[in-house]
Amino acid sequence: MENKTLTIIIERAENNYSAFIEGLGGIVASGRSVDEIKMNMVGAIDAFIEECKELGCEVPEELQGDYELCFKMDVKSLLDFYSGIFSKAGLERITGINQKQLWHYASGNRNPRPEQSVKLEKALHKLGEELLSISL
Repeated sequence: MENKTLTIIIERAENNYSAFIEGLGGIVASGRSVDEIKMNMVGAIDAFIEECKELGCEVPEELQGDYELCFKMDVKSLLDFYSGIFSKAGLERITGINQKQLWHYASGNRNPRPEQSVKLEKALHKLGEELLSISL
């Protein structure tokens, strides 16, 4: 049997970030960092499964057996989350997306076209790979 992948959607909330499982209601988590959200989501899933067992409810099929968690963030939330790390000028240099567009995406005034989201994602992944290849 193949591992299932559960997509966890992370969104900006009022004072932190919240997360939920795409297509599966009832399990939410929050946190101030991605690591905290990941840890809290694992705890929320474990608590949900335990509660199902205690109450004699059926555990949803998605949570039976092995599964992987894939975390996904919308562009607005990502730009907000990393605003203290990435400047719009720096993002423009690595993505080729002009700063004015990035400001629109960050403010939520405009959602990026899917191609722009992919362009941003690829540029950030490339930067991450470059950083991982460096030793100090």
